[in-house]
Amino acid sequence: MTSELKISLRDVRVRFDVSMRQDSLKGTVLNLLRGQTNGSREYVDALKGINLEIKHGERVGLVGLNGAGKSTILKVMAGIYPPTAGETEIVGHVSPMFELATGFEMTQTGWDNIRIRAMLLGLTPDEVEERIHSIAEFSELGHFLDYPVKTYSAGMFIRLAFSVSTAINPEILLLDEVMGAGDLVFAEKAKRRMYEFMEQGKILVFSSHSLPLVEDFCERAIWLRKGEIAMDGSVKDVLAEYTAHPVR
Repeated sequence: MTSELKISLRDVRVRFDVSMRQDSLKGTVLNLLRGQTNGSREYVDALKGINLEIKHGERVGLVGLNGAGKSTILKVMAGIYPPTAGETEIVGHVSPMFELATGFEMTQTGWDNIRIRAMLLGLTPDEVEERIHSIAEFSELGHFLDYPVKTYSAGMFIRLAFSVSTAINPEILLLDEVMGAGDLVFAEKAKRRMYEFMEQGKILVFSSHSLPLVEDFCERAIWLRKGEIAMDGSVKDVLAEYTAHPVR
């Protein structure tokens, strides 16, 4: 394992171009109604100069309203979104769990998808075969692993994705709302695995609207508001302030 895991963001900015395509009649009409001329651009600043450092062993919760930048900052940490400006430094193997269907081959079976996702996360074919039955057992999907994943419910996606992602022994685990989507029995099992992960002193960054889950898993919390850090501190202090003034 890497000696000292770290996530460092220095003045990170992410800007999205949300201009409507100019080569469509609808786009031209809407832009005229907005007072935009052909060729003008419209942008959204999703992150505005984020500075933070997450150190080895930290468990950090991200809170904020929809559109605050939580998913964007996780995707920057995962290397999915390159910053428009600023610098990132990530030390350690990152395992992200975001959109449920990402990395799934919908027409392939659960067994096939265990192999595909595990290799995408860095396991060799031999390592996959060594772990595939323990992954399957943890998922508790049984004979459903013989079926194409396009037949799976959201909860079954969670079981499969979580089972694979946490079986590869990640050094940095990034979670975006996924803990709340499974059934209650599996959620408790997932919680136990999360506590085992945290006892190993690795990095967890967890985004959720469920404040009790953030409080359960995290010691530090970051409140994001309109692409900026409104508060960064102990989970107790941040959640108290966020609950009292969510839209301030």
